[in-house]
Amino acid sequence: MLQMDATFYINHLKLQPHPEGGFYREIYRAAEGIAADALPVRFSGGRNFSTSIYYLLQQGEYSAFHCIKSDEGWHFYAGGTLLIHIIDRAGNYKCQKLGSNLAEGEEFQFVVPAMVWFASEPAPGTEFILGGCTVSPGFDFADFEMADKKELLKSFPQYKNIIERLCK
Repeated sequence: MLQMDATFYINHLKLQPHPEGGFYREIYRAAEGIAADALPVRFSGGRNFSTSIYYLLQQGEYSAFHCIKSDEGWHFYAGGTLLIHIIDRAGNYKCQKLGSNLAEGEEFQFVVPAMVWFASEPAPGTEFILGGCTVSPGFDFADFEMADKKELLKSFPQYKNIIERLCK
């Protein structure tokens, strides 16, 4: 029987190292777009309607705290539980579990709102998590901001442990 572990998915889905950590591959970028003057002022130009990626994290890897200017829908595909840590601009913290164990509060899909700080990591005991992310308006690196650890700690000292662990 074929073992579908992280290496299997990385190879078969042709995933590449992601700048935030883990592995990814863009699988969809809408051909049509939204003009800059039809978007909120936080966007610097036009954007595709939507984008989508596969995203895989293995135990010990994480997606560091960052924010983007669009909502980001997360989807569970395979593996164990993903913890998505969110700190909104008002300082409210939430940890959302993405996975298939609905009885334990996990969800198959979850949307991270635009303009919040968030990071993700496999839950303890999870070898890997394969998910996907859909962004609308579509993802553009111009809309991406990696958190500065010192600034995040200054703004949210109550979350020191998680910020120090999940910031680069």
